[in-house]
Amino acid sequence: MVPLQLTETPDWIESLFTSELGFVVLFGICVLEGAMLLRFMPSELVVPAALALIGSSIVEAVAIVVLAVVGTTLGQLLLFGVVRRAGREYALRTRWVPITESRLERFDGWFDRWGPLAVPVSNTLLFVRGLLTVPAGLSEMDRRSFLVLSAAGSLSFQSILAALYLLGGYLLV
Repeated sequence: MVPLQLTETPDWIESLFTSELGFVVLFGICVLEGAMLLRFMPSELVVPAALALIGSSIVEAVAIVVLAVVGTTLGQLLLFGVVRRAGREYALRTRWVPITESRLERFDGWFDRWGPLAVPVSNTLLFVRGLLTVPAGLSEMDRRSFLVLSAAGSLSFQSILAALYLLGGYLLV
C-alpha cells in the first residue's frame, strides 16, 4: 500500500522537497513556522507535504517528525528570546508577530490560568499553535523550561499530523 499523495502541492515546494536538500528545506520551513514567519504554507501541511514528497517509510517519517520538532522548537525559542528582550510593545508593533492587543490579553489570561502547561497544549492545537510563545517570553518563565515544553507540544502536533497522514493514506487506498 502507498500512502496518500498530495496532488495540489505548488511546483516550487515539490521541487525543493524532492531535491537532495529536502531535509534541509524541511528544517528551514519548520524554523520559519516556529518563529511565526511561515506565510506561504499552513503549518498543518508541512509534515504531510514532507511525507508525500520526501518519503513515508518508517525511517523517513521519524526523521521528518524529528526535524519538524527541532525546527519548530528552535523557531519558537528564537521568538521567545526576541519577545523577552524587546518586550510587549515590540511584539504588538511588529508585523513579524501576528498578534493583536486583544489576542495577547486573551493568551496572557490563558498563560496566567494554566501556567507553563499552556505552552505544550497550545503547540498541539490548530489556530493557536505557538501563540503562547509571546506571553511565555513576556513572563518569568526560564528558557530551559520553555524549550522542553515547546518541544513536547511540537512533538505532539507533528506526530499527530504524521499519524493522520499515514493512517489516512492507508485507509483511503
